[in-house]
Amino acid sequence: MTSKSATAFRTISEVSEELEIPQHVLRFWETRFATLKPLKRAGGRRYYRPEDLELLKRIRDLLYRQGMTIRGVQQVLRAERRGNRGQAAGEGAQPEAPAATPGDPLVQELYALRDELVALRRLLARGS
Repeated sequence: MTSKSATAFRTISEVSEELEIPQHVLRFWETRFATLKPLKRAGGRRYYRPEDLELLKRIRDLLYRQGMTIRGVQQVLRAERRGNRGQAAGEGAQPEAPAATPGDPLVQELYALRDELVALRRLLARGS
């Protein structure tokens, strides 16, 4: 990634590369998370603000690292916007798992399995 200022706007390709998320997934997330609204210029070119990038990192963490569903993430974000984190669990969000540290062997094993599944999915996608 280029060394842009932290306050600079980024294109979808720059965001995709930085977050390691395919562009089509970023576009899909725009349809599911109302607060994710990058600026669109002529020809539909997207420009992500720094706050959009932070929101995308939060969504990525909740979906991929914490294993939440899209509906669960929507509820968490809604509760956070209201300033009431505790209400998200009461609205049907995924219950909080016991705290695990990144150095925990089980967490490391789960990350390795996830990476292996992602690699397998890529191989299968190439074959079709």
